Amino acid sequence: MDSLIQSNMSTPSFGARTFFQKIWDDHVIADLGDNSYLLQIDRLFLHEVSGGVALRELHHAGRGIDSPRQVFTAIDHVVNIYPGRVAGQGRNATASAMIAETITESARHALQVFQVGDPRQGIVHVISPELALALPGLTLVCADSHTCTVGGVGTLGWGVGSSECVHVLATQTLVQSKPKTMRIWFDGELPTGVGAKDMALHLIAQIGANGGIGYAIEFAGDAVRALPVEARLTLCNMAIECSARYALIAPDNATYAYLANREFAPRGLAWDEALAFWKTLPSDAGATFDMELHIDCTRIAPQITWGTSPQHSSPIDGAVPAPTDFDDTATRALAERALAYQHLVPGTPYRDVRIDVAYIGSCTNARLSDLRAAAEILRGRKVAAGVMAICVPGSSRVKAEAEALGIDRVFREAGFEWLESGCAMCATGGADRLADKRVISTTNRNFENRQGPSTRTHLASPATVAASAVVGYLADPRMLTMAEHNPSYQAHSTQTAR
Repeated sequence: MDSLIQSNMSTPSFGARTFFQKIWDDHVIADLGDNSYLLQIDRLFLHEVSGGVALRELHHAGRGIDSPRQVFTAIDHVVNIYPGRVAGQGRNATASAMIAETITESARHALQVFQVGDPRQGIVHVISPELALALPGLTLVCADSHTCTVGGVGTLGWGVGSSECVHVLATQTLVQSKPKTMRIWFDGELPTGVGAKDMALHLIAQIGANGGIGYAIEFAGDAVRALPVEARLTLCNMAIECSARYALIAPDNATYAYLANREFAPRGLAWDEALAFWKTLPSDAGATFDMELHIDCTRIAPQITWGTSPQHSSPIDGAVPAPTDFDDTATRALAERALAYQHLVPGTPYRDVRIDVAYIGSCTNARLSDLRAAAEILRGRKVAAGVMAICVPGSSRVKAEAEALGIDRVFREAGFEWLESGCAMCATGGADRLADKRVISTTNRNFENRQGPSTRTHLASPATVAASAVVGYLADPRMLTMAEHNPSYQAHSTQTAR
């Protein structure tokens, strides 16, 4: 962990507050004691997996919605993503029934629904900032653990359960325990070919899948400030993978430019007032955090996961680790199980690991900038023989914008399937096509059976997925040109994994 330095050297300043503390203080309705607080919730997003159930429970309880204008429904999790889909169509009969109930219950309460056929439809964590429903300083909850994504625009967002959704629907409040705070500095300039997904995977490999338990994380540093807003959303999206419920990046000029003139953004005088408020939100000089970590960005390379947790990540120009590389018994045991599930042999160079599927999609990496990054690799190239390549844009707007720019043609001509927006093959949605296959994916989780029965998932950035699709093996995107001119790059050892 030579790129990770723990620091608690900041000097406290009386009255100075962190960004997280400011949002928390603004939303506390009551201190309930024992570190529990009743918080005001500004936005609630529902989706078809749990939204219909929550609304039905509310109706059966004889309760109404406290503030219907603050509640939105996205049809995204189990929606059909194949061309020719129609409104209300799920990926199977059960999914269609879930969608139907959610739409019916949302209509009962006059909620705004973003469904198939609406140009604003898409994955909830993509469309909430895309529509400026996520704004700096607001609280936003959704029955999905990756709601922390919206921290990329300065929104305090977190995942909740369906029963908590009912409470928010009825009261616009929620009881929460106050977490500790952690600031993670990404120092220095990112090397060429390294992006937000690589930063996130590198961090999780360093601090572990449990490293963020009990913390609200603020990402800071020159490398974070240099990230475009969509990349900041990616970084915050992955915070839950180190068990941090909350993740934030303080708003700045890039945030304001991103949000300006979007559908639900403030207008006119309201925009001026909001902007003045947003500029007060960044952590004060001298604000103290319970923990501060520093990561040297110059040492980060494109990352690939080798196991069954995002913490099982290492530079893609390296090799599969051995269980004996880890110090403690529990970690070694997890590594042994992961390697057995992944059918990988320790010491195998990643470039020798052949893939079956290349998948670009999910709330982590399916925004327009992600598709652009992949298209830069794919332009003028073809997917390797035997590789199934799939792209699922994160929203209908992303899909339309990509098509207007001709990005879809780049994907199609390379050999990718170009599908409709939705959560798709992130969580078990690929059971019918990805079962027992090795997949390199832009998604956020590589757990056992996550993308389908016995599916072996390797997490990576869009550029790395695109490069691997072309080469047919796990490929360093920086080396793609070399691979075209040096056939030995594609040669694989006798230990090649399938």
